[in-house]
Amino acid sequence: MTAELLIYALVAAGLIFWLRSILGTRNEDEPQRPIPHLDIDKDGKMIDLNVGEDKAALIEELANTPRGNMLIGGKSAQSGLESVIEADKNFDIYVFLQAAQDAFVFVVESFADGDRETLQDLLSPQVFAAFDEAITAREDAKETMQAEIQAVKKSEVIEARVEGKMALITVRFWADERTVTKDENQNIISGHPDKTTVMRDVWTFSRDVKSRDPRWLVVETREDGIEDNETIPNTH
Repeated sequence: MTAELLIYALVAAGLIFWLRSILGTRNEDEPQRPIPHLDIDKDGKMIDLNVGEDKAALIEELANTPRGNMLIGGKSAQSGLESVIEADKNFDIYVFLQAAQDAFVFVVESFADGDRETLQDLLSPQVFAAFDEAITAREDAKETMQAEIQAVKKSEVIEARVEGKMALITVRFWADERTVTKDENQNIISGHPDKTTVMRDVWTFSRDVKSRDPRWLVVETREDGIEDNETIPNTH
């Protein structure tokens, strides 16, 4: 899986599609969920199965009834998403949230691996700088980190807005994670390789709705109270 694929795999709704072959985006006892409103043609291109449907109605549907592990938290978030649709008629909330979950997994695991190339494709320059600094500090200390997202339990849109030509959507994630950090002698200094912990983080994604670039970049990561285990840098 290359960074190039992450950049250029597009969906017809105008969002980046972060490959679906990610372990941990569902519970082990759940059946595999199809990607809502998304399919792939024989040439590997994304097809929007939701052409002609009312995008605002999809948001209202998700605001009233959570679908799987996706939901919209409150009228304010719903109203904000409706403003995103006004700015981008092709915006699809289901595709966005699935892509956001996949991005969450990629970013957390790439940060642990020190994979700067992948991180640069998914993070804004400011957020990448903070992640790069943390990776460098870990390397200087001769520490290694491993992280695996076992399952994204829930993704909730808690805020959305449009500022000028920029759309911003904030999502709260709940995830089961295994993480461990070791020193240069392979002694464990934090975490546990066999213990699953709860990770709660709040991320903001942003996209220039006037741009042909379909990517939603992570422009902020922040802790979500005492339940956040602070696996990744807080860029708030």
